[in-house]
Amino acid sequence: MRYDVAIELVNKVEEYSFNEVARQANGAAWLRSGNSVILATVVSDSTQMVDEDFLPLTVQYIEKTYAAGKFPGGFFKRETKPSDFETLTSRIVDRSLRPLFPKGFANPIQISIIVFSADKEADLQVLALNAASAALYVSDLDISTSVTAMRVGKVGGELIFNPTMTQMEDSTLDLYLSGSKSDMLMIEMRSLGSDDVDVTMATIEPTLDTTIMNETIITHSANCIGEDEMIEILDATMQNLTIANGAYESQFSKFAAPVSELKCKITTINEEIKSYVKENFSEKISLAINKMAKSERSTALLDIANEIVLIKVDYDKDEIFKAVESVKRDTVRGQILTQKVRADGRSLDEVRPIDIKTNVLPSAHASAIFTRGQTQALVILTLGNERDAQMYEDLQSDETQNENFMVHYNFPGFSVGEPSPIGAPRRRELGHGNLGKRSLESSISTNPGTIRLVSEILESNGSSSMATVCGGYMALRSADIEMSETIAGIAMGMVSENGKYAILSDIMGLEDHDGDMDFKVAGSKNGISALQMDIKLGGISLDVLKEALHQAKKGRSHIIDIMLDAESNIELNDGVLPTSHTFGIDPSSVGEIIGQAGKTIREIIEKFSVSIDIDKKKGDVKITSKNRQSIQDAKDHIENVVLGEAKEKIEYNVGDCVVGTVKKIVDFGAFIGLPGGIDGLLHISKISNERVNRVADVISEGEEIKVEILEFKGNKISLGRAK
Repeated sequence: MRYDVAIELVNKVEEYSFNEVARQANGAAWLRSGNSVILATVVSDSTQMVDEDFLPLTVQYIEKTYAAGKFPGGFFKRETKPSDFETLTSRIVDRSLRPLFPKGFANPIQISIIVFSADKEADLQVLALNAASAALYVSDLDISTSVTAMRVGKVGGELIFNPTMTQMEDSTLDLYLSGSKSDMLMIEMRSLGSDDVDVTMATIEPTLDTTIMNETIITHSANCIGEDEMIEILDATMQNLTIANGAYESQFSKFAAPVSELKCKITTINEEIKSYVKENFSEKISLAINKMAKSERSTALLDIANEIVLIKVDYDKDEIFKAVESVKRDTVRGQILTQKVRADGRSLDEVRPIDIKTNVLPSAHASAIFTRGQTQALVILTLGNERDAQMYEDLQSDETQNENFMVHYNFPGFSVGEPSPIGAPRRRELGHGNLGKRSLESSISTNPGTIRLVSEILESNGSSSMATVCGGYMALRSADIEMSETIAGIAMGMVSENGKYAILSDIMGLEDHDGDMDFKVAGSKNGISALQMDIKLGGISLDVLKEALHQAKKGRSHIIDIMLDAESNIELNDGVLPTSHTFGIDPSSVGEIIGQAGKTIREIIEKFSVSIDIDKKKGDVKITSKNRQSIQDAKDHIENVVLGEAKEKIEYNVGDCVVGTVKKIVDFGAFIGLPGGIDGLLHISKISNERVNRVADVISEGEEIKVEILEFKGNKISLGRAK
């Protein structure tokens, strides 16, 4: 492959080839960085425009498994449904490039990004945007602005620009910033908790609530980043992006195709109709705005437009609708900028009323309903063990990965009064779930196994993703999971016009629609754990961003105070919420616990109704159950097996007959309690001379039966039914 351009950036080199492949697309860029090779193409349909008032842009980021010398996982050996990573990367590229297109451009346009070769150390999300932007820049579309991305990590207190994937493993910061030479366009950021390993040596007899000897406990300390430090990092990153975009534009310009002017739909407002609407229906529109502040899908404006249609039959119906919408938008924005009052009467930095209820679902492990204004999230938590983790594959890892903390976000149509079917999660739902995960993950203090949070949005009028963060924290605490900091989220907005601007806290749907910024900030009272920003204006200054961050901190602190009050009144779902205990044994004894083909451990699980996870290398044994006594009994049993105490207590010989009590019935037999505190197994095949299909048909728990000692298997006793 012949490369036309080589651009040296911080810590990496990117090589581009143009006009050699995919030449029938409007624009194409072949990018190589290290051993990664990506093709990005741009195709636009110039023959038609969509009727709706939006940009019909589709972005698809696609990873081919052959890029890493792998076969697709699963039964079908062909790439099919996109992974979450592919979907989230597509969203990142879309949100970064969408602001470049002029208002009114309505031709369908598709950007495809295909990974042909993957370097394990490469940042594929950064390369995906850079390749897509290059393809757009050299295309025949009239886009003359380069937009690129940079990831920033922080290792040992030092910032690293364009870090490798290995460096990111030790980073306490993950910042993805995209922008042009002069403007920031999109931010994705999360703090990464640092792992602190604390090895404690216990000198007391271990119980359910104490640490046993040689047990290693891994705790995660939150690493929320202060607002002022965040601004400094963004400033330094933006300086690098300015230099990079200058290099891109100077190098790519000579490969750009002759430009075809972008045809845009000119949306005009009939001033005569608008004046009529403003003079005669301003009061009704103000009342309608108040209704829209209470419902994201209010039909109040539509009712006004239909009323005008009946009165002014000589006016065009579509122009009436446009005029009403225009007066509404002017009223909302003007009221904010001049009167500093919002549609629902709130001040600019005021948060809507909040109500929190915890553990409202008696059969769930934990749950919380977080209501803020007309936005309501029901967040449900489920605890599991390592086997419940979500397995996934990626191009840059040799082995299957496990996701132990999941946040799933669902947005049914009824939450906004729409009769739409409930189906598979869409890009927006995956994105909001990922934001919730990034907001909360670094503050989970201990490793409780596998956690799944599901956010069911029951009502929405803006900021449902941040309600998910708040409800998610409350659900975690309702499961008695330790958190290093209290985490809340708030959505910020902005209205800017004629040199004036106003920053809004806790925006509702109306302000999101008619505003100029959607800025979601999650964190504690001390700093930011995650943030996501999209700009509709084309850019934002650092001074305005700093003001927005500090205003968000004020609102976040207010929300946290309410959450702390609710947290003090949590009642756990006792009897439903699993309890776990971890202790250590000699790793050489693990085989005795597992038994041949796993028979012994299965018997222990059945007998005590517990779940057991064993680290074969370290000798760590984790027992989980809904009953604390079951955990203690299983632990005692395992320790007896390991220490050989069970055999020392046995005073029986083969052939002895004794009366025992049926303690527990399982599919393969029954555990019998013998005199002296010893248990034996009466196998289903030994219960009767005749075939037994169900143990419970022959004996019952608590029944006393006569049994015979048949044999000793290590520390276990095999029994038969005595005559």
